[in-house]
This record gives sequence, structure tokens and C-alpha cells, in this order.
Amino acid sequence: MNDIQPDFPFRIPEKLLWLRQKEAGRTWLDRLPDLFRTARSRFDLDSVGQPFSGGYVSFVLPAKRGPDDVILKLQFVHRESRFEADALRHWNGLGACRLLGHDPEIGAMLLERCRPGSYLAEAPETDQLGVLADLLRKLLVPAGDPFLSLIEESTSWISSLEKDWLNAGKPCERYLVDFAVSALKELNSTETEQVLLHQDLHGHNVLSADREPWLAIDPKPLVGDPAFALSPIVRSFEFGHTREAARFRLDRLSEELALDRERARLWTVGQTMAWAFDSAYSERHFETTRWLMD
Repeated sequence: MNDIQPDFPFRIPEKLLWLRQKEAGRTWLDRLPDLFRTARSRFDLDSVGQPFSGGYVSFVLPAKRGPDDVILKLQFVHRESRFEADALRHWNGLGACRLLGHDPEIGAMLLERCRPGSYLAEAPETDQLGVLADLLRKLLVPAGDPFLSLIEESTSWISSLEKDWLNAGKPCERYLVDFAVSALKELNSTETEQVLLHQDLHGHNVLSADREPWLAIDPKPLVGDPAFALSPIVRSFEFGHTREAARFRLDRLSEELALDRERARLWTVGQTMAWAFDSAYSERHFETTRWLMD
């Protein structure tokens, strides 16, 4: 998979081309060849392989630095990912891939390569929820600056949910939006323990590895209520998209991790709706919200 090569014709993966819809995205894509050459030089990479095809906001390649297999990641830095390197540094390899180098000026990271690198989502013979519970026991550590707070982010969701619903052409019932807004307001009224959160911890952001059986990648970090940590897992339809499957994930993980089930339910509704309108899987997110409303 993505064998290391000394050189290759530079190309931009198809999944990044949507960024041409944004002025900042067009600028980043135009600069990407130069950013790649600069990052390769600064990290002293001996060789690089063909880019991976899966990323929507980053250019990711396998590389060699001396005898070591590494990953070069160039980010289109945005609100949700701008502290990714800080999160990986904070975890220091505990439950997540290691950060080996960071150049914030060009949005470049050098990362530990996870091998064999298969997705947890594609390992049905594995106790997938057990793996995620084990990872969360390591990832939910106290944190503060520089990370964006969950309350700040969810306040932004409250203010934008109705507008996003209208701009999307009212693709779901209004009561789903109203319920999400009410849930987020209720959650924001209570102070909780502040831990580092991976707000996109789903089955395609966990890879098999040799250092540990499984490691998390691609955090979109926040700091806040530990119960929020279940939100991306509960709505992850790759683990089963039925009312029973979603509620089983909520029940099992809240019990195993001793997290507040009701707060986890409400956080899942809030984030699922906040992320639904820009998603290619909007209707699945609306279904998940309906299943969690009682």
C-alpha cells in the first residue's frame, strides 16, 4: 500500500478538489506543490510515496526519513483542525499516533506511520466498541489552552443551526433543529471536568498499528465535557445504522466508561445536527437524531 518511491509526478487527489469552491482553498491548492517541496526539505525526507486518496482537507503521503517509515501531512488549516498538532503532542502517543515534527508556518506535520494501517471500521471480527472504549480511557486527559472549548464551539452551533437548516433548503423537520438547540443550551448551562476531546473519533479515524493494536488519527480537538466523547461514535453508521445499534453504542460506552448517558445523548444530538447540513450523509444524521430524541 503506497510503496515509497524516490519521486512521482505531483498530483492533487480528487477528494481535495472541492476546495476550489473556496477562495482560501484555491489559494492553498495552488501553493500545495511548493508547500510539499518545502516540507520535504525541512523534514529531511529521503523519499515519498503516492499520496493517500482519502483526505478531504489534507494532503497525506507515506515517506521515509532514514530507516523510519513516516507520514507527511499538509493541512488546509481550518477552525476544527488548527490545533491537531497540539493535541497529538499532548497525547504523546497515548492512544493516538505520535507527532514527530510540526511546521505551523506551512501547515505541515510529520507523523508516526501506523502499520498495517487498516481501518477499525473494516474490522467486523474485532470488538470495535471495546477498542474505542480502550482508546477513550487514554485520550480523555485533562487539558486547557490552546484548545478551543466545547462550550465555545457549541455556542457557535446554537447560533448557526437555524441558518444552516434554511440555507440547506429545510431538508429535515424543524423540530430536529429546535431540539438540538435546546439540548445544547441545557448542556452549556452546567460546568464539567475539562478533558481533551477527539470530536471526530469514528471507525475510519482509528488505524491498526504495530506499537499498539489500534491508534487514533486526525483529531479535531476540543476541551470540555467527557460525555461529549461518545458523540462521534454513537452517530457512526459504519458500526450499524439502526435505532437499536445507535442506542446500544450509547448504552454500552456510557456504562463502560462511567460517563453521563443523558449528557452523552444530548451532545450527540447537538453535534450530529450541527455537522449534518454540510455532510454527504445528512439523511443518516437526521435519522440518528430522531432515534435519540426519546
